[in-house]
Amino acid sequence: MSPLEEIRHSTAHVLAAAVLRLYPNTQLDIGPPTDNGFYYDFDSDLAFTPEIIEEIEAEMKKIIKENQRFERLEVSRDEAKKIISEMGQDTYKMGRLNDIPEGETISFYKNGEFYDLCAGTHVSYTKKIKAFKLLQVAGSYHRGNSDNKQLQRIYGTAFPSKDELAQHLERIEEAKKRDHRNIGKDMGLFHIDDMVGQGLVLWKPKGAIIRQELEKFISAELNKQGYSQVYTPHVGKLDLFRTSGHFPYYQDSQYPPIIHRECLTKLAEEGCNCSELSNKLDDGEIEGYLLKPMNCPMHIRIFRSEQRSYRDLPIRMAEFGTVYRWEQSGELNGMTRVRGFTQDDAHLFIREDQLQDEIQGCLGLVKLVFSILGMEDYRVRVSLRDPDSDKYVGSPDAWGKAESALRHAVQSLGVEYEEELGEAAFYGPKIDFVVKDVIGREWQLGTVQVDYNLPERFDLTYVGSDNKDHRPVMIHRAPFGSMERFCGVLIEHFAGNFPTWLAPEQVRILPMNDDLIEQADQHLVTLKNSGFRASIDSLSGKLGAKIRKAETDKIPHMLILGKREAEQGKISVRSRANPSLDGPKTIEEFIDKLTIEINTKALPVSREVSGENSS
Repeated sequence: MSPLEEIRHSTAHVLAAAVLRLYPNTQLDIGPPTDNGFYYDFDSDLAFTPEIIEEIEAEMKKIIKENQRFERLEVSRDEAKKIISEMGQDTYKMGRLNDIPEGETISFYKNGEFYDLCAGTHVSYTKKIKAFKLLQVAGSYHRGNSDNKQLQRIYGTAFPSKDELAQHLERIEEAKKRDHRNIGKDMGLFHIDDMVGQGLVLWKPKGAIIRQELEKFISAELNKQGYSQVYTPHVGKLDLFRTSGHFPYYQDSQYPPIIHRECLTKLAEEGCNCSELSNKLDDGEIEGYLLKPMNCPMHIRIFRSEQRSYRDLPIRMAEFGTVYRWEQSGELNGMTRVRGFTQDDAHLFIREDQLQDEIQGCLGLVKLVFSILGMEDYRVRVSLRDPDSDKYVGSPDAWGKAESALRHAVQSLGVEYEEELGEAAFYGPKIDFVVKDVIGREWQLGTVQVDYNLPERFDLTYVGSDNKDHRPVMIHRAPFGSMERFCGVLIEHFAGNFPTWLAPEQVRILPMNDDLIEQADQHLVTLKNSGFRASIDSLSGKLGAKIRKAETDKIPHMLILGKREAEQGKISVRSRANPSLDGPKTIEEFIDKLTIEINTKALPVSREVSGENSS
């Protein structure tokens, strides 16, 4: 473990020790370090309220002050069982002990009177823990299985210094202000409705504008690069997904198959039970349909629908295709973790000698997207196959060629990258872009994958220059990843203050009294005829209140229309970039300036990106 992980892991043990001191009947499960802190899972009849969390924090500080030593104890399996039983922690710890394979070392870490089954490592003494904070309590099923009892998970964080902790807590508070679920509700961007279904996003008109602008942007770039747009259905026959490998091997992450009522009735009459029905589906004895979890099998069938020549390649197919995955309810999160989402998906069918150039083109498109949106602080992750795992399809030779191609391509980017064994898709390795937003959080967004296996599974061919059949290579790529997740990230990245080209409402006209509404209407017609999204605040009220409302609604530009401006046939401009009035100027002058801002996709000035109020 890294020194920071050791601090966090040790703090998790101190948390468990404090809980047992205060509430000795509590049963412990596990408490690992995480990327941002640590957690520990507890089984207690007592609800961990904010008041109790304060008591636990105070007890943790006492333990730290006692400067308890962390001692590692290696024991036999029988000795481990005895320690667990003497501590009264049989409920979950015995199961965790059974997870340790025979022959592997079994160890405990002891601090004070507290023992915990743990491989380590830890700091030497509790006083090494300089700064920590318990953050929240959440429900968590034992081993992540909803059939098991729900435990209480206490999350916390720890840092080497109080200053680092304070900075982290500030980032957490800033993240709360930027929460896309709250901003999305306040701005009227999207809605998730229980009657429709959790994890299924309803795009409201303003949110749809953002999505449409992103789709227009990426479509224009695809046209430049020679992509062809296609459309495919939301469901497909199970045989399609049996061939691709998605069914039945990934049933846990899919919606259940769709079987016609007539077929179900017949099976019921034959006495077929649920278990037999499932087996018949898996074995292909019953035909059904599946909500598509991926677009690629249908794009493959389009490729295979006609004979292809080596001269036709590369063939680049693109689709904003909606797919469906069954995420656990506890994992759903607004727009960033959903059950139905639209990918800016594309699949390239290429000759092997075209592989490097086409990968470079895909990577260039992802980089362009991030550049336009001001998200240029990113790292690259190359996800590879784990040779010891059986979840992958295809030959080692095909995997070797695909992984070599991705390594070569990412090295040409001139950026640092890391390799992660076992994180590849089941059909091929991939490059993921992990983007850091303006407050330092990381999001996995764009992805590029190389695939030798699906062309093999679907027996794809093209006629080569030698008049013989050859196997194409596939590239899967999605610069945004999914429109839902990407828009959720953008909401938080910009704190709702979108660049003008993306803003649902770009201009609001603020007449200073009712007598000026008629002239405001004329300006509105001019703006709309020029293609801008604009409105008038025609409600009675003082100008200051109208300005504050426009700022709350995150409108990039306000046109102030007072008596002086009306007499001159002009307007004054108040923008996020310039809260001081600019003008008077003609509406045509403003349109010229706004057109440049939108056409160049100019980013908001830094203070808007950071969420500061412009008033």
